[in-house]
Amino acid sequence: MMKILKLNAISPVADDVFKGYEYSDKAENPDGIILRSFAMHEYPLGENLLAVARAGAGVNNIPIDKCTERGIVVFNTPGANANAVKELVLCELFLGGRKIVDGAAWAQSLKGQPDISKLVEKGKGKFVGQEIIGKKLGVIGLGAIGVLVANAAVALGMNVVGYDPMISVEHAWKLSQRVKHENSLDELFAACDFITVHVPMNDKTRGMIGRRALSLCKKGVRILNYARGGLQFPIPVSYTHLRA
Repeated sequence: MMKILKLNAISPVADDVFKGYEYSDKAENPDGIILRSFAMHEYPLGENLLAVARAGAGVNNIPIDKCTERGIVVFNTPGANANAVKELVLCELFLGGRKIVDGAAWAQSLKGQPDISKLVEKGKGKFVGQEIIGKKLGVIGLGAIGVLVANAAVALGMNVVGYDPMISVEHAWKLSQRVKHENSLDELFAACDFITVHVPMNDKTRGMIGRRALSLCKKGVRILNYARGGLQFPIPVSYTHLRA
C-alpha cells in the first residue's frame, strides 16, 4: 500500500480522495507528501518519495532543486484557495479604509459605564473612515487571485488598475474590461490609494515592496500583501498599513 504523509492539517475532503492509501501525519518513509506551509528545505527526502504536492499556489517552501535531482515530482494547486483569499482582501479593503477594529475595541472599553449612548455619540468622531467607492486600487499580479480581486473591486465601484507583464491569455479573458492596464510598477505605486500584491516570491519579486516603492506612494496608501511575506523588506509600520 502506498503511503501519503501529511506535513500540515489538510481538509477532510482529501480523506475520500486518498482512500486505499496509508494517508496520515505519521506515515513513515512515504511515497508521497502533501503540505501547505510546512518548510521542507531541511526535511529529509526519503528513499521511496515520488511526489510532493502543495495545497496552495506557491512552492517556495519546497526544495525544488533537491527534488529535481532525485526525480521527485513537485506540483501545486493554483487557484484552489483563490476565492478565500479574494474575500480576505475585500475584507481588508474595508478595514483599511475605516477604523473598524479601533472602534470595536473602544466600544468594548465602554462596557459597564453609565450613559453609554452619550459616550458613543461624543466619541465616534475619532473613528471616521473613508468610503472605498471611487478610490483607486492597484492590483500587482493578475493570476487566479488577482483577477478575482480586480473584478470584485470594480463591482464595488473602485477604479482598478492592474500590472502583470506575464498575464496569461486565460486570465486576460476573465479580467473585467474596466480594469485598466498600468505600464509600470512605479506608475501604479504613485497613482493608487490601495495596493494589493498577488505574485509568487522569486528572485525578481523578493523585496519588491521596500522603501523605494513606498517613497513613490501617496501618503496614507494601504498596501495589502496576502501572497508572501518575503515580497516586502522589513519596513517600519509607520510607513504604511502592511499585512503579511
